[in-house]
Amino acid sequence: MTAQGSAASGGTGGRTLAAMQAIRARLESRALGPGDRLPSIRGLARNLKLSPSTVVEAYDRLAAEGLIRARPGSGFYVCATKLPPLALARDAPPADRAVDPFWVSRQSLDADPEALKPGCGWLPSGWLPGEALRRTLRGLSRREEALLTDYGSTRGSAALRRLLMGRFAEEGLEAAPDQLLLTASATQGLDLVCRLLLRPGDAVLVDDPCYFNFRALLRAHQARVVGVPYGPSGPDPADFEAVVLTERPRLYLTNSALHNPTGATLSAPHAHRLLKIAAAHGLLVVEDEAFADFEPEPSVRLALLDGLERVIRVGGFSKTLSASLRCGYVLARADWIAELADLQLATSFGGPSPAVAEAVADLLSGGGHRRHVEALRRRLTRARREVSGRLRDLGVEPWIEPRGGFHLWGRLPEGGDSAAIARAALAEKVVFAPGDVFSLSRSAGGFMRFNVAQCEDARVYRVLGGLLRG
Repeated sequence: MTAQGSAASGGTGGRTLAAMQAIRARLESRALGPGDRLPSIRGLARNLKLSPSTVVEAYDRLAAEGLIRARPGSGFYVCATKLPPLALARDAPPADRAVDPFWVSRQSLDADPEALKPGCGWLPSGWLPGEALRRTLRGLSRREEALLTDYGSTRGSAALRRLLMGRFAEEGLEAAPDQLLLTASATQGLDLVCRLLLRPGDAVLVDDPCYFNFRALLRAHQARVVGVPYGPSGPDPADFEAVVLTERPRLYLTNSALHNPTGATLSAPHAHRLLKIAAAHGLLVVEDEAFADFEPEPSVRLALLDGLERVIRVGGFSKTLSASLRCGYVLARADWIAELADLQLATSFGGPSPAVAEAVADLLSGGGHRRHVEALRRRLTRARREVSGRLRDLGVEPWIEPRGGFHLWGRLPEGGDSAAIARAALAEKVVFAPGDVFSLSRSAGGFMRFNVAQCEDARVYRVLGGLLRG
């Protein structure tokens, strides 16, 4: 019998091929990316119900193909070269796909309209300024026709850029108009920065845990993603420097204001030391300030401390205004902004539509937006307090009490498996965010991220409590 015939018959060869295919599927979906450590031999054998010797054979064959490599005493790692093409879509239904960095986004965006989404990353529509949005859109319909039909300028709406420059000046951040670029979203801004500054195989440092779409985006750029543990005040500077010395990353990508998923805030001493380390080792920093508006008082910002020398700031408006009006920005050195503007022209022929940018400018101007954000902060403070108490009643302990925002990073009771709970909850039409989608080291299986604004329905706690009890 041929080797292929033996595999088809389900013998040892077939089991080895099954193990190889399981790893290839993770590579294709980018659940594993360049530089990531593969599951241990015993761990994968246990998960696939195979013998350790079968997994050893599978790993040896994949190493011979150049897909993975062994590090003596450490395990097997994904190679930066010969990575399969990125497969963002699969034939399997969304619920059946791997719990990977795309999992929460898929489940939340494709959920049944009746589903509850305590794991999603946005506010319910009733918390957003619906009437102001309607008023602004009606006003746009009466504006000049070119606003509704033409392309925008290469840097974006002058009105919105002036408003943003005023906000940065209030913060104390000195920037010139040629240091600001409007983009179609904050995510597009991050994508443009990666296109400009990264090459396949470059190392990029992220927090562990971090926002799951950072990992997904970096893998799409074939970066080698490395992690540094994130504590209540940010990464420990000694750990940070050790990773920088070992891995030589090109970029560090982080949230310095209300970190996602933990809700923590980078402390001033940590921020100063991280920037010193970055300067000493040629490390560039990308600061995503998606949640900055939710802070009761502004925390330390890396871009402000650095003066935009090696820090790039990225932001947007989907969290406080509308996820439907897609608009973001990048603030950086003027020479980088010029190149990013050209990249944006090459890849999408511009940033946000003029109508969207003008709508955002209208919503941000005047006192209405400030009052809206202040009301959101008060409402979220009450929600965090209430949700923390209800989670504690189930044995879920918040890691910290955040200063603001809508995320709680909750530690499940001993033995709780957040991925298993999240999968089972889909049958009850509840979308949770399991910890390991945020963790590069997959060390957060006992955690979940909860969106307190999406936890008002008692069914969230009934489903979670039932699954925790087994």
